[in-house]
Amino acid sequence: MTPAIETISLTRRYGRMVALDNLSLTVAQGSIYGFIGPNGAGKTTTLRLLAGLLEPTSGEVRLMGQRLRPGGAQRLVGYMPDFFGVYDDLRVWEYLDFFARCYGLAGPQRRRAVDELLALVDLSHKRNAYVQTLSRGMQQRLCLAHALVHDPPVLLLDEPASGLDPRARVELRELLRTLRDMGKTVLLSSHILSELAEVCTEIGIIESGKMVVSGPVEAVRRQLQGGSRLRVRVLRGLEAAEAALRQLVAEPAAGLPRLGSVRHDPSDERALLLEFDEADEDGQAALLAHLVGLGVAVSEFRVQAENLEELFLRLTTVE
Repeated sequence: MTPAIETISLTRRYGRMVALDNLSLTVAQGSIYGFIGPNGAGKTTTLRLLAGLLEPTSGEVRLMGQRLRPGGAQRLVGYMPDFFGVYDDLRVWEYLDFFARCYGLAGPQRRRAVDELLALVDLSHKRNAYVQTLSRGMQQRLCLAHALVHDPPVLLLDEPASGLDPRARVELRELLRTLRDMGKTVLLSSHILSELAEVCTEIGIIESGKMVVSGPVEAVRRQLQGGSRLRVRVLRGLEAAEAALRQLVAEPAAGLPRLGSVRHDPSDERALLLEFDEADEDGQAALLAHLVGLGVAVSEFRVQAENLEELFLRLTTVE
């Protein structure tokens, strides 16, 4: 299937400053792609290039298999910037109606589109309210409806959860899943990494204008984390378990994972944290059976993955 978004050696310079450096990115159709990076990393520049609001210094952008040319993104892309403007003296339905007219939607089609979008973003009950009376979360949803007014296949959302309270973030997350089910491809940037982990199918981490890593969320987590961390909580036989595990660190046994270290969990005196090189499920199962065979009463045995915040901070602070 043709990618929804593809960039080839995309570069953007501002004088001597390189905002984006040979970015090559592929986003499959129907994905929710999370774009992660510190301030100034090049996220907003990338989204503006994809939206056709900036021209690249070099390289190219392809949307739905079509090479992007100046002014050519309007019908393919819905773009919601981080800082958006609304027309305060318009009612909610008038705001959407105005932009629907800009895209040339005829009367009956325009009215139907406005009604459907208000229902989609759960603002039907606010259709006659003035835009300035809406909460921050409602204004975010209205601007998302604006980005959808011409039914584009690709959505570009720059920090869509910025400034939202927890309930509004949950509502946004559910709305993004609904858009994915509708066949939309969504690329969003965010600093709220836990939100990305829950809703995104793929993520990319950008640093100083360069893509550091990109792929499915769990694949990126495994790639950055390297080895694996296993938490074992013991009801009875803690000393025997610790001795057996430390023996495996010193002398690896056939069929069991090679352990790098064993230490106590500082948050739980009955738990041990194991570090090992490969997340091998067969090896983990064999290790659990080994402990049980020694008479150890294991109450918890699970892999602990670093969250995205930990991985991001470790990756972007390495010199």
